Amino acid sequence: MAQQHLDPTDPTAGPSPALGSALAGGIPTGEALAGYLRAQATEFLRALRLHRETGPVAGNGAENPVDAARALRRSVRRISGSLHTFRPLLETDWSEGLQPELAWLSGTLSMEHAYAARLERLLLALHRLSGATVLPAQPAAAAPSSATGGPATGGPPTAAATTDRGNLTVGAAKAGALLERQLTLARTRSHSTALQALGSSRFHAVADKVAVLASEVPLTPGAAATDLCVLAAAAEDRLTDAVTALPLVTAGSPYNAEALIHGLSPDPAPHPQDAPWHQVRLLLRLHRYAREALHGTDGQIDVRLLTAGQALDRHRDASEAAAAAASAARTPRIAPATAYALGVLHADQRHEVEAARFAFQQCWQKQAVSTP
Repeated sequence: MAQQHLDPTDPTAGPSPALGSALAGGIPTGEALAGYLRAQATEFLRALRLHRETGPVAGNGAENPVDAARALRRSVRRISGSLHTFRPLLETDWSEGLQPELAWLSGTLSMEHAYAARLERLLLALHRLSGATVLPAQPAAAAPSSATGGPATGGPPTAAATTDRGNLTVGAAKAGALLERQLTLARTRSHSTALQALGSSRFHAVADKVAVLASEVPLTPGAAATDLCVLAAAAEDRLTDAVTALPLVTAGSPYNAEALIHGLSPDPAPHPQDAPWHQVRLLLRLHRYAREALHGTDGQIDVRLLTAGQALDRHRDASEAAAAAASAARTPRIAPATAYALGVLHADQRHEVEAARFAFQQCWQKQAVSTP
C-alpha cells in the first residue's frame, strides 16, 4: 500500500466540518473530541469502501486505489493519535485495545509505498551523483526534488563533489540494479502482506470497531465537561521537551562524520543519532492532530508546524535511504566499484539527513526568537 510521507505536514488533511457544532460553545470539551473521532471514523469507512471498489493498490497504477490507501492511513493515524493524547477522556479498556490494532494496521499499509519511494530516491540520487542514467528503465530526465532525493538545503555534499566521477559511473549502474532487486523484492512482499492483512479477521475486527466509533464514542462520564486544551497542551509540552533535548547546535554542522562511520560499520542496527529526531516527528504529528481536535476546520495552519514537519519528513526519508544503501553495500561478493558507489550514495543520504536537521533547526529557532 502507499505510504505516508505527509504525516504531520498535509494542510488539506484536516477534520470534517462535522466538528462545527461541537466547537460552537467556545471551549472544546469531550464533545468536540467525540465529533472529531466520528468524523475520522467516517473517513475511514469511506476510504475502505473506495479501496474495495477500486481493487489492490499496485494492480494497474490507477490513482484512486492509491488515494484510498492514503486516506485509510490518514484516518487511522488521526484516530490512533487522538486515543493516545486524549486517553483520560476515553474508556480505558476500549482505547487500550484499539490503539495497538490501529498501529499495526497503519504500519502494515505503509510499507509497500515506503520501499517504492526509497528506491526512487536512491536511484535519482545515484543519477545525480554519477551524471549517468542508473538503469535503462528509469526516466533519464527525472529531476530530483526535496521529497524524492534532491538536496534539502545547501546542494550536494562536499564528499560527493570531490568523488572520482569515472569510478562512480562504473559502479552506479550495478549499484542501482542491486538496490532495485532488493527493494522491489521487499516491496512485493509488503504488498502481499498488506493484501493478507486486509482480508484477515484481525482487520475486520478493527474495521468493525471503527464502524461503531462513527456513531458512538465511548467517553468517560466526566469527558463532556473536560477542557481538551489541558491534554492538548500536555502533548505540546512533550514535543517542546523532545525538541529541547535535540542537539540543535550540532545540527548546524555541514556534515556528521560519526554518522557516516556508523552507517558503514558491520552493525546493521538503526543509527542511534536518528532516534530522537524520529521521536520528535511522531510528537509533532500528535501535536498537529490535537490541534485539529481543538480547532476543527476553522483552525489556521501553523506555518511553523508545516515547515518543521516537512524537514522531519525529509530527515526520515534520507535516514532510511542511507540505511538501505549501507545494507546493500554489505551484500557478499559485490564488485569493488559497486561497493564504492553505494558508499558514496550512503554518504550523500547522510548529508541529506544533516541538511534536514539544519532546516528544522532554522525553522524552530527562528520561531522561538520571533515569539514574544
